[in-house]
Amino acid sequence: MDILRNIAKFFHDGGWAMVPLSLTSLVALAFILERGVALRRARVIPDYLYRMLLSYHSGQPLEPIAAMIGVGDSTMARLVRVCLEHLPWSKAENAEAVQVRARAEVVQLERGLVLLEIIVGIAPLLGLMGTVSGMIVIFTDVGHLGAAKQTMQMALGISQALNATVSGLAIAIPALIMHGYYSRKVEALAVEMESLCMDFLTKLYLQPASAAGDKPKTAR
Repeated sequence: MDILRNIAKFFHDGGWAMVPLSLTSLVALAFILERGVALRRARVIPDYLYRMLLSYHSGQPLEPIAAMIGVGDSTMARLVRVCLEHLPWSKAENAEAVQVRARAEVVQLERGLVLLEIIVGIAPLLGLMGTVSGMIVIFTDVGHLGAAKQTMQMALGISQALNATVSGLAIAIPALIMHGYYSRKVEALAVEMESLCMDFLTKLYLQPASAAGDKPKTAR
């Protein structure tokens, strides 16, 4: 109970700036948790699909892979689906189609990161506004108050200024760390998916049928 009272007092003493700072912290926390779940490797590149693509050899039937990605909703499954859907095309055209879809998928993986970046910028500014507001409280009517009231006014203003500043930094620092971490994770996943897709395409177009001038047959 003492901890809850201290937290409530901290927010109360922080003044009006604590309201937008609290909302900002909730938004940042929500997107940090949501991206943490969405960017799990098992959701982007499932292990079963990863192993299947690596173990695939030219000339093997595509039906098992087609059946597997048909029920999958991962990012990698959608990219492989594009590979198989465009098999009647040439390898260069197929690779271009995969790259176009990959760019769209990366945009989806980066969803919410721009908001974290905005929070990194505005949280310290909101804290600074709270600091300025606290300074205003300190100097407002300071010349017309008695010594006791002046001391209370200064204590209130200093508390408001410091609490708002600390809150702004406490929000911005974790948001900055997680934004950098998720950005690097998206980049690493994108490179891995590109490598897997290009390797898979190479194996597809090295099938014996292609050596005779024909394109690989689409799995049905």
